[in-house]
Formats: sequence, structure tokens, C-alpha cells
Amino acid sequence: MISDIYTIWLREMIRYVRSKSRIISSLAMPIIWLALLGTAIGGMVEDSPFLPHNMNYIQYIAPGIIGMTILFTSIFSGISIIFDREFGFLKEILVAPVSRLSIVLGKALGGTTTAMIQGMIMFILGILLGVKFSSEFGIGLGFIITVAFMFLIGLSFVSLGIAIASKIESMEGFQMIMSFLVMPMFFLSGALYPIETLPDWLKLLTYIDPLTYGIDGLRGSIQGSSVAHFPLLVDFGVLSLFCLFTLLLSAYLFKKS
Repeated sequence: MISDIYTIWLREMIRYVRSKSRIISSLAMPIIWLALLGTAIGGMVEDSPFLPHNMNYIQYIAPGIIGMTILFTSIFSGISIIFDREFGFLKEILVAPVSRLSIVLGKALGGTTTAMIQGMIMFILGILLGVKFSSEFGIGLGFIITVAFMFLIGLSFVSLGIAIASKIESMEGFQMIMSFLVMPMFFLSGALYPIETLPDWLKLLTYIDPLTYGIDGLRGSIQGSSVAHFPLLVDFGVLSLFCLFTLLLSAYLFKKS
């Protein structure tokens, strides 16, 4: 089973490395949001009482843009299921002596790895723009916690993408549903603004959004727990439960497809 998972994972990685346009296009929007939007809005909210002390706007939204990059890359990785189905490759895998669970895990881990690579690129860019680790965890532990949250975000939404792709036949339908899900999840996650500034009814929606806990965890691991809205253990626990749910759901729906 491990060999089967590794083979599927390796295929996803080879496809990613060979698709230079995919790498560039998936990074273009986050870079624009971080460098241009962060600079433009940063001058307007520089002295805002809602931003943590001694933190500019680019530093504040950097974890959110990293989460955005991972979200977009991972959830659209599910479209590979539809590609493989249309070009007949999926049928070849299904007739092989390979369990469907191995296929799901291989694709999920492959999509998670590519999403983490994209997220690390944005992380490095954020450091170049002045984002610094908090002294609370130090560089070593803070980096490990950050990578853990990146992994959970990536695996959660790759699994969600696979689950939806298992029930949808066309790429157009998949892209429509994904666009309907992705943008509300991103804007409700507190990536661009503090949750404390929202009205109570909108706060409720942010608490339901699983990405909220991922971005809050990234913000706490990079910039310290005092900046995070929730304790890091709460962020990690909620995101882990959501990750387990989407992984089981994708395995179930893929088996039934």
C-alpha cells in the first residue's frame, strides 16, 4: 500500500514540476495581494488600533496570504481526478490491483505537497518583505508549528477537492462549485482583517469557516500567540478534526464513484 501511495504521489509531483505555467499562475495573485494590496491598504490602516502593536499591515496579512496560496492550490488539485477520468488514466488505475484508498491518499498527499511548496515560496517572500518570527516560539519551533499548520490546511482542502471531484463529471462544474466555496471561505477567514472588528452575526460565520483556524494558527505560530484570535491548541484541534473528516469523506465518495 505504501508503494502504491508513493507511486501516485510521485506522479502528482512530476506533473507539478513539469507544469511551469501552473506554478507561475498560482503564485501571481497571492504576490499581487501581498505586495501591492498590502502596501496600498497598509498606508491607510497603519495607525489602526485594531492592528497589533508595532505591526504593519503587510506583516499582519502575510499569514493570510500564505493560507490563501495553500487553499487555492490544494482545493483545485481535485481537478486532477476529472482530468484523469476524461483522458482514461483513472480507468487504468482502477483496473489495477490497487486499493482506492491508496489512490485517494496518494493524490491527497501529492496535492498537499505542491500546496506546501507554494506556501513556502510565499513564506520566503513574506520574510523578504519584512515579516519576522516572534521571539515567543523562536525560529526553530515557530517554523515547525507553521509547517504543521500548512500541512493540515493543504491536506484538508485537497481532500475536500477530491471529494467534490468524485461526484462531478465536468471541469466547468467543478470550477464553478470551487469558486463558490473558495472566495467566501477566504474572505471570512480573517486573513485580511481582525475578526474582532466584525459584527456578531459575521463573527459566527468566521467561526464556522475551517480556514479561519488555519490562518489563525499560522498567524500565531509566526507572530506569537498574542496576535492570534484563538489559542493555538484550539486552532490545531479544530483543523485536525476537519482534516480527518474531509479525508474520510473523500475516501468514501471516491470508493462510491
